Amino acid sequence: MKETSNKVDGNLATQSLPGDLSLPTSQSDLKNLIESSSGSFKYSVEDFFRLPAKTRYQLSPDGIHFSYMGPYQRRQNIFIQKIGEDSGLQVTSETDRDISSYFWKSNNRIVYIKDSGGDENFQIYAVNIDGSNPKNLTPFDGVRINVIDSLKDIEEEIIIGMNKNNPQLFEPYRLNINTGKLIQLAKNENPAEPIDDWMTDHEGKLRIASKVVNGTNTTLLYRDNESEEFRAVLTTDFRESIQPLFFDFDNGSVVFASSNLNRDKSVITKFDMASGKEITPIIFEHPEVDVTSLSYSRKRKVLTSISYNTSKNNFKFLDKERALIQKRLEEELQGHEIFLTSSSKEEDKFMIRTYSDRSLGAYYFYDQKADTIEKISEVSPWIDENDMASMRPINFQSRDGLSINGYLTLPKGKQENIPMIINPHGGPWHRDSWGFNPEVQLMASRGYGVLQINFRGSTGYGRSFWEKSFKQWGRKMQDDITDGLHWLINEKIADPKRIAIYGGSYGGYATLAGVAFTPDLYCCAVSYVGVSNLFTFMKTIPPYWKPYLEMMYTMVGNPEEDKEEMAQASPAMHVDKIKTPLFVIQGANDPRVNIDESDQIVRSLRARNIDVPYMVKYDEGHGFHNEENRFEVYNTMMGFFSKHL
Repeated sequence: MKETSNKVDGNLATQSLPGDLSLPTSQSDLKNLIESSSGSFKYSVEDFFRLPAKTRYQLSPDGIHFSYMGPYQRRQNIFIQKIGEDSGLQVTSETDRDISSYFWKSNNRIVYIKDSGGDENFQIYAVNIDGSNPKNLTPFDGVRINVIDSLKDIEEEIIIGMNKNNPQLFEPYRLNINTGKLIQLAKNENPAEPIDDWMTDHEGKLRIASKVVNGTNTTLLYRDNESEEFRAVLTTDFRESIQPLFFDFDNGSVVFASSNLNRDKSVITKFDMASGKEITPIIFEHPEVDVTSLSYSRKRKVLTSISYNTSKNNFKFLDKERALIQKRLEEELQGHEIFLTSSSKEEDKFMIRTYSDRSLGAYYFYDQKADTIEKISEVSPWIDENDMASMRPINFQSRDGLSINGYLTLPKGKQENIPMIINPHGGPWHRDSWGFNPEVQLMASRGYGVLQINFRGSTGYGRSFWEKSFKQWGRKMQDDITDGLHWLINEKIADPKRIAIYGGSYGGYATLAGVAFTPDLYCCAVSYVGVSNLFTFMKTIPPYWKPYLEMMYTMVGNPEEDKEEMAQASPAMHVDKIKTPLFVIQGANDPRVNIDESDQIVRSLRARNIDVPYMVKYDEGHGFHNEENRFEVYNTMMGFFSKHL
């Protein structure tokens, strides 16, 4: 976004910006909250949210260099370092926004992705490893790009999806990463039946697609080669899915896939695209959770491992060599979870990442031939994991007998009568997982316990558990959160007079629903980019979500057919019941939860003479990414909790 007027406290103030500019709370009032959070803590807010000096390491294909991301003018940029040397060369200089992701395209060139101001219209850039020949490969305003295939065996090209011709429809292009030349590979011209996914084989040929039919069905498409037209293989209701992961190694018609066809939990299986049938036996399944991840060796052309998430991440090894690598790493790097994050093309050198619930861990370089493991960098060396709180899995029964999982983090040395923060996750079709969470650790460091609940609808627990969330916003989904709160009280963990609720996105909605529908339970609340009105939320979704609108009607509610129920579940229509101190946070450029969602709840409460602190950032979208904004929002949030909790 171009600046067209003066800056006010670091944020643009102009009538062309979204939102009601009279609503955000003044900086001086927010500063009072920040000041009230001051105290003698070992770790500052900045310690939890500062940019790591070095993170997101990757190996070059030839294994001679590794890349990493580090801060330059408070934004994450890319650095290149030769293995064995002590310092790296900065090759990008982005100052407006962090680089979102990147990958090695060849031994000499890096591709990276970033958006502008949180609008999620991602563009693709490339740069040589000496910093030369930088290029924006997709300089199109208002267009969103995704990577379909990085084409690891073709140095100069990648395949991308782009909604340049129609904001609702993504079409595949072959993109030259040196010149920016684009070749369109297929058309996607029917908004009534849009293709929403494309997949290549091991040679980078576009051979699988899926399209949305009648708004709620998915048709899997296939062709034997790129000279043929796509043909329909299988049509399923959106509740069922066959998700191709990659082709079998002979590049024929068989793919490895994650499937929940005719079953509750997704499994790893083979699927014949020519016949439209699964191939028995199943490769792997788990009785409690979905299994959706499968890894393989590009060099040796064998399956290597399956990962799945119960209360923690687990591996099933399918290959002796991969299992031996894990065993070797676990012998030396005990006490932490261990992941291979990248490898050389010869698969004899690896970047390793460790982590735990109390540490962001470190990166290691493993040379398999030399059998050496070298520590490269701690992610956050300024934090001592011995000072951090443990995250433990929990389970309780909902009021209607459903088994609900989650995670409980308590301040060190405290077990009973603790001020608690209920922290529902976003999505809502997502889940919380075990690991280091800077928000949770910050709260625990301030003496608060944190409960994260995988309420019904959370993903990974099977189709039935997911479907139980349909049209249950503010109802049974909210009941699961409330039941978790009562579980804390019954277990004598929580002080019932000191319980807060905080969440972002759907978690922000759940926060507003909590204080609107159960106002006596919470002493304070923080809504971060939260939905407040289901009707306006449906009207302001991004254009590329519109093909899924019928699915959203099924899952959330139809504004015409479910008008009464949606009104009952919209906190903005029940502000007369809200009496809990509330802090609202919003990014002005949010494409998912429009700023009007926060504006209207603040405006309605202030009309009743209720003071609602409201922080808006005009250089952010769905959540704050810029370091200075993260510092400000969490300092203010801790001040708010200190005042009310």
